[in-house]
This record gives sequence, structure tokens and C-alpha cells, in this order.
Amino acid sequence: MLTPEGMLAGYARGIFPMAEGRGSDELHWIDPRLRGVMPLDGFRISRSLARRIRNGRFEIAIDRTFSEVVALCAAREETWINAPLAALYDTLHERGHAHSLEVREDDTLVGGVFGLTLGAAFFGESMFSLRRDASKVALAYLVDRLRSGGFSLFDTQFLTPHLASLGGVEIPRAEYHARLSKALRGRADFTAPEVPSPQLLLQRRSQTS
Repeated sequence: MLTPEGMLAGYARGIFPMAEGRGSDELHWIDPRLRGVMPLDGFRISRSLARRIRNGRFEIAIDRTFSEVVALCAAREETWINAPLAALYDTLHERGHAHSLEVREDDTLVGGVFGLTLGAAFFGESMFSLRRDASKVALAYLVDRLRSGGFSLFDTQFLTPHLASLGGVEIPRAEYHARLSKALRGRADFTAPEVPSPQLLLQRRSQTS
């Protein structure tokens, strides 16, 4: 049975657990040959996404409803998040190693992303979107938070077309392990940065473009 300590040890070794499906009780360790990462200075904000952020319709919060974010990430026809994994995430959240960034519209949770932290590494687990561009907005605020909090590695595990369109890339396993080793020696704080205004977020992003 996988424990929270064992799960963190696996991440520190560069592997992560997944289930075959929602109803499966077994977890399998994954070590991709090519690893997806999001360069913290390479996140792309298109003009349409900038307009979406600038209009201020979305409210951003941190760790307000972590378990609900995990549940909504798993609420799809096919998911690798089973009950044991969800319970592990909850325990790691209670211990300060798992966090969520939430997007609300009119007090309704419409998007979000969650992941684990170790040292200066953030391991993105999953995200969801119930409104157009809500997950993109979540990622934009997440990247800003990671930069502000002192993180050096944003691991996305795999590279999807969605992540690639936003600046995500694939790197070989050996390069990932080298980056991970360096990040684990660093120090970062996910909760310390304040949520920036839309204007400040976009200003910061333009300064790194």
C-alpha cells in the first residue's frame, strides 16, 4: 500500500503513480522516456487569453477547496485518479505538499489545477475547465505563482497538445532527472505570493517575453 512518504520518495526519484482507471485499486509507477515540462519563462499568453484575463471575470484562489478540485479533475469518462490516489492527495495537502489553484466565476468553481511540491519543484497532476479558457487562466496564474514563489521546475508529466500550445516542451529522461535534482536542493513557497491583479500578471508576463 502506497503511503504519503512513499509517494514523495517516488517523486524525488523522478517517478509518479497512476491508476488504470477510477475503479482500479492498483497504482503503477510511471517513468516516461520523454518528460513534459513547462518552462517558467516560456508560458505563452495569446491575445485572446490576455483579453480573458484582463476582463476580470474570474476570481483566483489558492487551496480553498482542494478536494473539490481533485474530484472535478477526476470527473471525466476516463481518469487515472482512483480513490487511493485521491486520499493520498488529501493527506499530502494536509501536510503542505499538495496545493490547488482555483478559478471561480460568480462564486462557482469553473476551473482549476492541482499538484505536489518538493523543494523548488512543482509536479502538476491534473486540471479541469468548465468554462472556456478557465484551465488556461489557471495555468497562467500558476506559472506566475511558481515564478514568484521561487520554483525552478514545473513538471507536467506528459506533454499534451493543450500544454504545447501554451509553451510546454518535452525533455529526455536524463535531462529531467538533472533538473529535478537541482530543484530538490532549492527552496520555494507556494502559498506565500499574493494573487496578482490581472494587470500585474500580464505586466509580469510581458517582462519575461
